[in-house]
Amino acid sequence: MYQRLGAEFFGTFWLVLGGCGSAVIAAAFPDLGIGLLGVALAFGLTVLTMAFAVGHISGCHLNPAVTCGLVAGGRFPGKDLVPYVLAQVLGGIAGACVLYAIASGAAGFDVSAGFASNGYGEHSPGGYSFTSALVCEVVMTFMFLMVIMGSTDERAPKGFAPIAIGLCLTLIHLISIPVTNTSVNPARSTGVALFAGGWAIQQLWLFWFAPVVGGILGGLAYRLLGRSPE
Repeated sequence: MYQRLGAEFFGTFWLVLGGCGSAVIAAAFPDLGIGLLGVALAFGLTVLTMAFAVGHISGCHLNPAVTCGLVAGGRFPGKDLVPYVLAQVLGGIAGACVLYAIASGAAGFDVSAGFASNGYGEHSPGGYSFTSALVCEVVMTFMFLMVIMGSTDERAPKGFAPIAIGLCLTLIHLISIPVTNTSVNPARSTGVALFAGGWAIQQLWLFWFAPVVGGILGGLAYRLLGRSPE
């Protein structure tokens, strides 16, 4: 178990450092920022690379909503849910700590500007409402679980799951960055929100509630849809 939890910790650490780091450091870098497309790709690449690196150790969940969805889908034992979630959240916080240490070295850095935190209403990148954010996060996480469970099904082609999952997360970010700055992952949201404080902490509950609900619904849906015919 300590190996599995360590893999989840370092995997989530890399996801936050790589994904949120691209948003904080590189998205609007003078003259040659990577923009929305680059940030979306960065999040997808963090999951793809860690799926190949630690997927054989822990399953590479890196996300409390994914772990909850896999429990609901019958792919993961419920007794291991809490340790996995704790490891993921701690990994997300550690990633945010390293990101803060790097980003704060730049002149004019202002953590209160958001620090890649997720939000709705006036804190949504595109000014989207609470309802839009709720629907977006639930549906995006639902589809993420469908892709995760489908691509790792024993009947699916072997060895391609990390590619499908990484590309799915990229697509999710391309759709939803303007709405919520894209969470679909409570550990990712928690790590950076602790540094941003204020509104990011106040709105954090939604980015636990909606992804977990979406993940559970996705796990249950694939459990029904992907059931082997008798």
